[in-house]
Amino acid sequence: MSRGRLVEPRQPRRRVVTADEIKVWKAVVADARPLPGHSPPADPSPEAAALPEPVASPPPPPGVPPARPSAHPPAPPRSGHGELHHGKAPGLDRRSAERLKKGEMEIEADLDLHGLTQDMAHAQLTAFIQRCWAAQRRCVLVVTGKGKGGQGVGILRAQVPRWLNQSPLRERILGFSYAQPRHGGDGALYVLIRRQRA
Repeated sequence: MSRGRLVEPRQPRRRVVTADEIKVWKAVVADARPLPGHSPPADPSPEAAALPEPVASPPPPPGVPPARPSAHPPAPPRSGHGELHHGKAPGLDRRSAERLKKGEMEIEADLDLHGLTQDMAHAQLTAFIQRCWAAQRRCVLVVTGKGKGGQGVGILRAQVPRWLNQSPLRERILGFSYAQPRHGGDGALYVLIRRQRA
């Protein structure tokens, strides 16, 4: 029976730091001051400074199968706020939640997503909520549509609540609810935006 040969790990080669990397480093440390009792380090030069090149990890030994990626990708990071549902907003007082559901709050801006692809709708929704939050608008209307011919659940009607629960939108809003019929019914949403903290 033959024994496998022991392979020593390869020592990393050193490479010369480029002039551009030195410029970036100088810009980063331009305002830095050394701690008391320490002198600032000498300026690196392309000849004097060298960084180790990344070394590829050695292949697995014979007979050991390579690691396969997980079948379940990691969940996206949560925002730390509770999940919102139509008309159910954790942290929103009951009176405000009822006024939102009944369409009694003044609508200060609206966004119509009809006819947009998912990517375009997601980008426009994100920009719209950000602008409204920056402008300190409180209640806005987002029109998603009801689906083709009003039948079934449209893609945007299903996706927009998901997007509102994801960062960075979740940090900007307090709640959402289906609109009243006069504002589009369940093909539109009232969205209540958080106030900016001073």
